[in-house]
Amino acid sequence: MDSIAIKGGTQLHGEIPVSGAKNSAIKLMAATILTDQPVRLTNMPRLADTRFLGQLLRQFGVEVTESDGPDGQQTLFHAAEITSTFAPYDLVRQMRASFNVLGPLLARTGHAKVSLPGGCTIGARPVDLHLDALSRLGASIELDEGYVSAIAPRGLIGAEIEFPFVSVGATEHTLMAAVLAQGTTVLRRAAREPEIGDLVRCLTAMGAKIEGVDTDVLTITGVTSLRGTDWSVIPDRIEMGSYACAAAMAGGEVRLTKAKPELISALTERMIAAGVEIEPTADGVIVRRDPARRLQAVDVATEVYPGFATDLQAQFMALMTTAEGESVIHENIFENRFMHAPELARLGADISVHAGEARVSGVETLRAAPVMATDLRASVSLVIAGLVAEGETTIGRVYHLDRGFERLEEKLGACGAEIRRVKEDGHEH
Repeated sequence: MDSIAIKGGTQLHGEIPVSGAKNSAIKLMAATILTDQPVRLTNMPRLADTRFLGQLLRQFGVEVTESDGPDGQQTLFHAAEITSTFAPYDLVRQMRASFNVLGPLLARTGHAKVSLPGGCTIGARPVDLHLDALSRLGASIELDEGYVSAIAPRGLIGAEIEFPFVSVGATEHTLMAAVLAQGTTVLRRAAREPEIGDLVRCLTAMGAKIEGVDTDVLTITGVTSLRGTDWSVIPDRIEMGSYACAAAMAGGEVRLTKAKPELISALTERMIAAGVEIEPTADGVIVRRDPARRLQAVDVATEVYPGFATDLQAQFMALMTTAEGESVIHENIFENRFMHAPELARLGADISVHAGEARVSGVETLRAAPVMATDLRASVSLVIAGLVAEGETTIGRVYHLDRGFERLEEKLGACGAEIRRVKEDGHEH
């Protein structure tokens, strides 16, 4: 199993291009099932998760062709004919979001059998909301031996659905199913994340009729078919925020390009309060910090968008480990999402966790130690801490990192970080 080694103490200076958003790309990929015409996605990230989903789409008969185009990395999807509507556990378990193929398969063909998901261990995250919404659209659903079998032989039918709480996955999943349903569907208490806006706009370019983009009420008037399109994936706000935290932690000056800083304003507001300089540019943002000046502790509480993203909580906690004072971090989105705290403590961080609250008392220095990634966002928080830890920090289980960060060592290394990958066989890259 690969690991990453980081020698702390080097400032970061340079430029980091932000990749396309993983959380948008994988939903756009699922949406390509909805049309028999080609869909070209540009600004595509090349990640373990997008590879897993590409493999699953091929299982359904979708042609998936990766290439480098004039606008960078792109992938062409062509679901001319759906030859299978079975999504086996071996593929779905590798990534929770692949469960979201159920709705598009059902909408396109009238039937599907999809494994219940595996994925990150950050709380229960049941799929009940997804299945309830599909039932409301007229699907008949059965659970059997870890699989969901769904049929709608006469097609799906529009309905009014109010989610009991805001769910990104359920909003996206229901949206994709509803665009081919007969009649009108209204989704209330819909999530408003930028990735949902990206999906709505892409589906609209494919011929879907959707009103209320970027609001918590989406009205979908069903159409009989969708067409192909070319669509550029929005920048990854979590990657952008992670590198912003890395630059602030290490000190120096990093220019993030191909980025939209307005997508992480909740984070940058807290970073500015902590003493980081944030300067917007024409195509991104400059993050600057004088390492001679210690950051100040600030509190955060995770919220649904546009609040502070739960997917940036671990990175911000790493940033606070060496800040002056005590910061209180409230996790309001997912239970069990402080698993990085004990690993940060191995580097010398002073963190106490009680239920959904973590108190971080800043220390002057962190010291290198072997640590273990527990999930995708936790793994990058350990990288951020490793940038300042005295000595060489080794991070194990970095397959988590490869699910969501493209060429991380290359991007940080180009800014001066002493970071390298150690392959399972002991060779360095």
